[in-house]
Amino acid sequence: MGHKVNPKVIRLNITRTWSSKWFSTGKNMIKCLEQDIRIRKFLFNELREAGLDRVDIERSGNKVTIGVFTAKPGVIIGRGGSGAGDLKKKLHDKFLKNFRLADINLNITEFDRPNLSSMIIAQAMAIDIEKRMPFRRVMKQAINKVERAGALGVKVVVSGRLNGSEIARTEMLTSGKVPLHTLRADIDFAKTTARTTYGAIGIKFWIYKGDVFKKEEAGKGEIVGEKNK
Repeated sequence: MGHKVNPKVIRLNITRTWSSKWFSTGKNMIKCLEQDIRIRKFLFNELREAGLDRVDIERSGNKVTIGVFTAKPGVIIGRGGSGAGDLKKKLHDKFLKNFRLADINLNITEFDRPNLSSMIIAQAMAIDIEKRMPFRRVMKQAINKVERAGALGVKVVVSGRLNGSEIARTEMLTSGKVPLHTLRADIDFAKTTARTTYGAIGIKFWIYKGDVFKKEEAGKGEIVGEKNK
């Protein structure tokens, strides 16, 4: 099971929440879902150098809010906010023509701990591999960076024609523990692709940050999350 289910999806409503927050039915739901997928794919390709962690999309009435969490917000915002304005117009022209430009909100937020984001690390690895850096050095540097940030465990898998070899293969490095079957484990997972001259190199990255427990506060009856490392 740990090899067949996305670690984020299996933990929805346990340690994670949904990245798209809206309600719809019928054909409109299909249309909105397709829009969300295309918007995320476009943003991760367009803003690759900015180090994106995730993209949250909320819809309410005739308005849509797109939250971009990035390690380098200045790269996206640009001088005087011109970059953010251009990006908003591109999103409107490509995917959100049924919304007015004024009804599209683009929120760019700095991700405070980029070395604990599997997506940011995986994207950086892909860029390094495309620059023809040795893949083992890239893997070890990524693991060391995550460990220094305070992660309890990390696993990285790369597959393809590594270093331009004739036969594709898979290489894996691990450090610490990564409990894929423990649902309360806070595991950040990402996968991306490095496009090299000798083919595509697939990258998968897992980061284990600790366990999340829920307890009931005395006198309030509220359920709050606690992380135990």
